[in-house]
Amino acid sequence: MTEPVPPDFPLEAGPERPAGGVILRGTPVAPGLAVGPIHRKDYELDNASLDRIPREAVEGELNRFHKALVDARAQLADLKEKLAGKVPVDDARILDVHVAYLKDSVFHSDVENLILNERLCLEAAIAKVIGDFDRIFKLVQNETLRERAVDLRDVGIRVLRHLEKNRSASPERPERPKDYILAAKELSIVDMFNLAGEHVLGILTEAGSLTSHAAILARSMRIPTLTAVPGLLAAVNEGDFVILDASEGLARINPDEVVRAQYREPAAEAPAPEAGDGWSASEARTEDGVEIRLYASCGNLPEVQAARAQGVEAIGVYRTELLFLVDREPPTADALHQHYLAVVNAAGVPVTFRLLHADSGMGLTYLHESREPNPALGRSGMRALLSRELVLRRQLAAILRAGAAGPVRIALPFVTDAGELRRAKELVFEERLELRKRREPHAEKPQVGVIVETAAALLGARDLARESDFMLVNLDALTQHLLGADRDNLELKGWFEALHPCVMRALRTLVEVCGELGKPLGAFGVTATARQNLPFLVGVGLREFAAEPSDLRSIGNSLDRIPTRTAQRAANALAASSCQAETLSLVEGWKHGYVRS
Repeated sequence: MTEPVPPDFPLEAGPERPAGGVILRGTPVAPGLAVGPIHRKDYELDNASLDRIPREAVEGELNRFHKALVDARAQLADLKEKLAGKVPVDDARILDVHVAYLKDSVFHSDVENLILNERLCLEAAIAKVIGDFDRIFKLVQNETLRERAVDLRDVGIRVLRHLEKNRSASPERPERPKDYILAAKELSIVDMFNLAGEHVLGILTEAGSLTSHAAILARSMRIPTLTAVPGLLAAVNEGDFVILDASEGLARINPDEVVRAQYREPAAEAPAPEAGDGWSASEARTEDGVEIRLYASCGNLPEVQAARAQGVEAIGVYRTELLFLVDREPPTADALHQHYLAVVNAAGVPVTFRLLHADSGMGLTYLHESREPNPALGRSGMRALLSRELVLRRQLAAILRAGAAGPVRIALPFVTDAGELRRAKELVFEERLELRKRREPHAEKPQVGVIVETAAALLGARDLARESDFMLVNLDALTQHLLGADRDNLELKGWFEALHPCVMRALRTLVEVCGELGKPLGAFGVTATARQNLPFLVGVGLREFAAEPSDLRSIGNSLDRIPTRTAQRAANALAASSCQAETLSLVEGWKHGYVRS
């Protein structure tokens, strides 16, 4: 069976135009496949009426404002109730942020002043207030403030929609389908939920953040979502047919019938992984029977449950940032413990918790007082946690307490040298002593490992391997730091299209070191599970991979077609290459069967 999609990252951004239709590429937020018609969302803030009102109409506008606020709060309460049991409680609490903005006195007074003093109609006043906040927040180079601007915009849109619904003479709009794929400028919570029986099958946006509140909910609700799609709104029209493959990071607009059939038939015939058709991630093998340990990479409870349904033998990486991003204050010790305990219980298999990996661009003021000039190379990962040991101790204690219910491992992000590893192990020991004094059940001997993602950790791999229980490679981050290429910069995506020779040599070193010292080594990240990279990663000696739950079966099928000895020769050839252009030829050769002949 041939792969229906080209490699993950194109050399050039923007739409391609093959016979099968326009292909758009972006950044996966929530993996999965969705097929259906496009429904465009052009934000109401841009379309709000700019009319002015006479003095005698001021009181009526103020009354309309307060009624719309009451209606919007009631809708959010109804929505939160409907989400109960469908998404984790911590994720549903994101809606409380919107309720808070609806009650915000600054928002109220700014809108009322524009109505009273400038005689703007209510729609224009709301649009201006939200627009002003939006511009201010975007001038400040802070991702968290940008997310707050999106939340404020969502609140404004919610109120405007209530106003539009209540207007007696609204313009006629074309009827939209009940089930559709949303195309919008930014990822917005208000567009994800429809109370009129509509169903959002998937989401495409031109902009957006992997850590925004809407992104968190999209992952929790398993809505296939692709953000940072350049030229999206210029390329799609209302009603266009789209195949959204958020696992591969692409969307096919108006493909021909042959391409549609390739995606439609598997969706109709193949049972969902949860249905239990005998496939299990624990059975992953290469073509010649070499065992590959295929684990899950998760960031919330629904992903853990989805992974368990596919027979994974471990949660290879559990990203712990979610609870820290929901509120401005750090989560309490009990909140962390309850969340991690729920993860361990839902998994039923060993869980590797990656400690909080946050830089100053995320706006967590209890970790960073202000944004650093270069957040990615500042106090990030263990640097940040060791500078705020109270936050680190609280997280370690919560993981240790959850470890009483099942085996846990602790993975240290963004490690530079063995000094950070030693201090982290000392803190684990101290927190265990404290829990023992309080006679609280906890993990007695949790394994502590490091995540290799910096050049320093790579060069000091032998020292780190000697003192750690296991090692993981964040291949996206390691590639970024080795090549000095920002993976979020669309103009540099070509560097991530295939494994660079220097990256392959680095991986070979890690495999050799861990093999000599008998330490487990695993890899995770988009680069590590991209189909075009798998043969070379298997060939270099990697035998453990952690992937998104929705991607596990597809990866297992790809592994089935990889002969190990041929993959070893291909990996050696790639490592011996002098530039990425040569590795691209090897990738193409493998794809078309030349390398395997």
